[in-house]
Amino acid sequence: MSASEVRAESIAARLSAVGLAVRVEAHARHTSIEAEVTEPLPPESWREVLEVLAEADRFGLLASSLNGRTLWAAIHEAVPATGDVRGPGHQR
Repeated sequence: MSASEVRAESIAARLSAVGLAVRVEAHARHTSIEAEVTEPLPPESWREVLEVLAEADRFGLLASSLNGRTLWAAIHEAVPATGDVRGPGHQR
């Protein structure tokens, strides 16, 4: 398991501990975590959620009258530890 997957699983576990149902999905360049907020959370739970989300590379809250509220976070894949990180097609 990569370091980014470990970070994502840690975030997911902590969000689950708050009582949220969490989905984790691996993508080519990042791992995403989503959680539906179906019930009102007490203020101390929101503080915990914000502390957890702050560990992600990106995060946010989608809210709509149709779909409710969804927390999301993204963990970027680690940059390769090489001298050339410009990507394919840009080799020296």
